[in-house]
Amino acid sequence: MADTTTADTGSQMPDTQELKGLTLEEVRQRIEAGKVNVNMELKTKSVRELIIENTCTLFNLINIILAVLVIATGSLKNLTFLLIVILNTGIGIFQALRSKRMVDKLTLLVSKRATVIRDGADCEIDLDQIVQDDLIRLGRGDQIPADAVVVQGEASVNESLLTGESDLIRKTPGSNLMSGSFIDSGVICARVEHVGAENYVARINNEAKYVKKVNSEIMNALNAIVRFASVIMVPLGIALFFSSAHESYAAWAASAADPSTSIVGWLLSGSAAWGDISQAILSTVGALLGMIPQGLVLLTSSVLAIATFRLARRKVLAQQLYCIETLARVDVLCLDKTGTITSGHMEVAGVYALDDDGWAVVADDAASARATEVHAALCGIARATEADANETCRAVLNYYARRTVDVPRAQAVIPFSSTKKWSGATFANGSFIMGAAQFCLAPDTFAALEGTVNGFAETCRVLVIAQVDGFTETGDMVGSARPIGLVTIRDEIRSSAADTIRYFKQQGVELNVISGDDPRTVSSIAKVVGIPGADAYVDATTLDTPARLDAAIDRYHVFGRVTPQQKRELVVALKRRGHTVAMTGDGVNDVLALKEADCSVAMAAGSDAARNVAEIVLVDNDFASMPEVVAEGRRSINNLQRSAALFLTKTLFSMGLAAICIFCPPYPFQPITMTIINFFCIGFPSFVLALEPNRARVRGRFLTNVLKRCVPASIAVLVACGLCMFAGATAQLDTQTLSTMCLIATASVSCSLIWRISWPFTRLRAALFICVIAGLLISIGLFPEFFSIAALPFGLLALTIGISLVGMGLFFALAALIGRAPERQSRSATGFGRGVKMSLGKRGRKVTSTGSAPRRLIHRVRSRVARSKETRELERAQNAAIEEVAREKADARQRQRRRVVQSSEGIKVKMGKRKR
Repeated sequence: MADTTTADTGSQMPDTQELKGLTLEEVRQRIEAGKVNVNMELKTKSVRELIIENTCTLFNLINIILAVLVIATGSLKNLTFLLIVILNTGIGIFQALRSKRMVDKLTLLVSKRATVIRDGADCEIDLDQIVQDDLIRLGRGDQIPADAVVVQGEASVNESLLTGESDLIRKTPGSNLMSGSFIDSGVICARVEHVGAENYVARINNEAKYVKKVNSEIMNALNAIVRFASVIMVPLGIALFFSSAHESYAAWAASAADPSTSIVGWLLSGSAAWGDISQAILSTVGALLGMIPQGLVLLTSSVLAIATFRLARRKVLAQQLYCIETLARVDVLCLDKTGTITSGHMEVAGVYALDDDGWAVVADDAASARATEVHAALCGIARATEADANETCRAVLNYYARRTVDVPRAQAVIPFSSTKKWSGATFANGSFIMGAAQFCLAPDTFAALEGTVNGFAETCRVLVIAQVDGFTETGDMVGSARPIGLVTIRDEIRSSAADTIRYFKQQGVELNVISGDDPRTVSSIAKVVGIPGADAYVDATTLDTPARLDAAIDRYHVFGRVTPQQKRELVVALKRRGHTVAMTGDGVNDVLALKEADCSVAMAAGSDAARNVAEIVLVDNDFASMPEVVAEGRRSINNLQRSAALFLTKTLFSMGLAAICIFCPPYPFQPITMTIINFFCIGFPSFVLALEPNRARVRGRFLTNVLKRCVPASIAVLVACGLCMFAGATAQLDTQTLSTMCLIATASVSCSLIWRISWPFTRLRAALFICVIAGLLISIGLFPEFFSIAALPFGLLALTIGISLVGMGLFFALAALIGRAPERQSRSATGFGRGVKMSLGKRGRKVTSTGSAPRRLIHRVRSRVARSKETRELERAQNAAIEEVAREKADARQRQRRRVVQSSEGIKVKMGKRKR
């Protein structure tokens, strides 16, 4: 079969040399020198790393310290909060191990053996047993295991996973081969040039060996809340404990025979003092537990884990929980052409018949006799050479698999030759060839057809179908070729690509196509699938300075001939402009950009490195799964925003109450009392609401939206509890009675919050609200001893109901006030000499200057310092990766005893077992 391939020239070497390969002694010398093809692929994290990562967190540390304090009091029933910690940690570890297992299974599908020539004999060895200067034999479908130079034979090589270039590259003796590319056709023998970390793929992977910070608003908000709580709770907890303990000491001293007795004397007075201390610890722990949104952390992990299971049923693997949320917030999506928009395979774009004047007419629209001749010739040649079909031949075969064509039996077959650039066959009605026009036709014939060929060649690969008088015994054509038709071959565009891209356009997502292929080809495919601005494209080889590349990101949406480093720089430039960027890809050339993007998506059929660094893997290689990921992210974010208000209400009012109780002890809640609030007013309704269908577009920031809902409720609870504490101090009520009054008031305000976030009511929400009310009544009325609830006299009960009504009324008033406040937005614009800022508020639009020239200068200096810092961090990461590679190689030489022995297969390298 014929291919329009790009020749890769190099210093030519003889094609007839005797191939003996390395000797046993030469192999041994290279092994001792460390010149072995050590596996340097990016690997998934180990089980140990994943367990440590999910266990050793600030959230877990705080809860363990509180659990130790509770155990010291002997009140083990107050340890129920640890169940949330265990569940949250278990979900994180399970999801991480599940993702690792699936990615590792995908990696095992790739062949890990190679054929080498040693001492003149072929032998099959593992890829990590290849040494420098080994001769490797490669045929159609083989992946090149190490950088090498061709010494014998010719082949067409597919380098799309490395460069993004979809055209096959012709390799002849002296041509360079890059590790990770595939042999499409032909058989060659090559000498290994680089091994291990020196390979092209390994160098790209090493640049991606740095830890990427997850860009998740929900995770950042949760971490900020936990960090804030951890800072506040230490001084607040100490002060609250000493306040409660001192009150107990003061009461004891007032009733003691000797009022001057010291605190030490009180502690040594007997079990009553230690009972008071235990009570102070429990009330302090109860206050501190309220400051930590335990349930929100568990709810977030659970909701996102459920989302990953739903996506798994749709053949989408989410390797990181929060990536689902990030993709739902993306406003720029960068697409790789090969493997994302296209399937990575070729397809027939069109078959044309040439009329008597040399014009190309769609074969099906041409005269029936001419169309039949063209189809029969094209289909006949493809089927005749099917045994050694390359990508072009397979495209033609797939095209005619859906059509009925009467093809006579081939009497003679001329296989494709990379030297001739054509293939052919003889049938009962004549002999025909198919190949590149400039190689098949005479110069004058090609000149007459050149304009037509060049017109198609802008977007497709063009092959000519011609009739000849026959073939010689050596396979050469007899006579001059007479063209009868053309066939155009292009990248196969995924059937779902246009619909998926239309979806993202409707969602307001900016789309960029970044490819290593010819920019004209990329532009033509981008136009077909509907990428906005696809007519304007840029060749990245012209973006030779950082300033030009930075300027191009604002002008173009289609980039061709992009190197792996430039892909990463384009993503960095978009992030620097404040965008949330997602990147899709499947090749080694995409790894750096995938690592840098806020959310990275890889195809399962792509390279191991791309799968391992990506946060989302499309297992069925279907780009159409992306909208489902966005929908799951929206459901998770919108529902979590609503449910999080319940958890943060408890956090805020717990902090406020703890601060008040330092001066007015005791703290009114114990851990077991808060269990009722935690379950019926927070945990149960939040989980039900969090799993509702919700595809509304995400608006605003997560923490801001949550605070708008929870601040009114927190203030209302503080006021209601403050009134209860005032009444308790006035009437000198005991701690259990005060706790019961505060419990009823808090539950009333919480039910008001549930009512508001559930409006408008559906059947599910109405049933939920009824269950919450029933659960509270049953717990308070039927299990008073277990939950430490006191029986209130009629007067106190009426007072508590009145206070509850005041709290509920205050909540609805504050919520309505905040709801009427307009959302304030500021948008900056540049390019007018001075920067301007447009503010959108209730008074309309207001345009103001962003500041004086010195202020803008300071902003530019800060931006440059930030960019310099990013560059230094990246350089440090690269240097650390290189040092790590060197250490790994040194450790491997010390740790493993490699022996070269003679076997029935030739020469074999024995290595010690390696830990994976």
